[in-house]
Amino acid sequence: MAFKMGVLLIHGMGNQERGFAAPMIDELKARVRKAGGDDHQIAFQEVWWAPVLADKEETLLRNMADGNDLEWMQLRRFVMHSLADAIAYQDTNRGPSTDQINVYHQVHNKIAEAMKTLRERVRAGADADAPDAPLVVIAHSLGCHMISNYIWDVRDSTNAKPPANPFEGFQTLTGIVMFGCNIPVFTLAYVKLDPIAFPTPNLKAYFPKGTAVKDIEAACKWLNLYDPDDVLGYPLAPLMNGFDKAVTDVAVDAGPVLRSWNPLSHTEYWTDNDVTRPTAEVIHKILKLL
Repeated sequence: MAFKMGVLLIHGMGNQERGFAAPMIDELKARVRKAGGDDHQIAFQEVWWAPVLADKEETLLRNMADGNDLEWMQLRRFVMHSLADAIAYQDTNRGPSTDQINVYHQVHNKIAEAMKTLRERVRAGADADAPDAPLVVIAHSLGCHMISNYIWDVRDSTNAKPPANPFEGFQTLTGIVMFGCNIPVFTLAYVKLDPIAFPTPNLKAYFPKGTAVKDIEAACKWLNLYDPDDVLGYPLAPLMNGFDKAVTDVAVDAGPVLRSWNPLSHTEYWTDNDVTRPTAEVIHKILKLL
């Protein structure tokens, strides 16, 4: 059976392992089935960018601790694999150099690779002239900022190497779900602040002929889920400049009782019912139109 839509999942800060999204994907599939949808029609794809920095961060921490009797090593490891990700993720666009790595571009290369793989999976067995499939993006924490930057870049009219197809160019983007999003923290570095264009123009071209525009518009959702106890997760609508019109902020209570009331809730979104339920609804409403 051919896939009818693609779902891209990108993790946030921290030393994530390959397969980080598997538990969430399993829950989303189960919820789609329970709602009457066919989860076999959905292709899920992870963006695992952690290897870009993980080894360097671990080596740095080990070198700093060697012979220096540093305390709070677990907390230091959290800081190194979390906050250091955000610090390193910047475009060091200073021309060719052997004394620096451009983490921004390396992370974006990981996204590009995942998008290429996802499109190949979705189009396997499809007619060559069939339109590209609708796309949903699920992002956590720093991953929200990363995917937003990536979409801006690939849609940039000055892009020297634009994507070869609408899917990889995020022109078929129909749904976005963010959680633990810290985009507001990064807005201090920008003079002009605008969200990515959403809903994407001309989405009707990627749905079956005869699908009503009003039904497509009703299915298009950009949800931003945040736990008020999560000091790394923020609402987006207060940024204004279009965020208030494009995004629906939803306060949730992420995690079990021992974590949901404190900053540890930042790591608890992925399989929390307050997150998987609305995320599955976004996916299912799009799938029903296909």
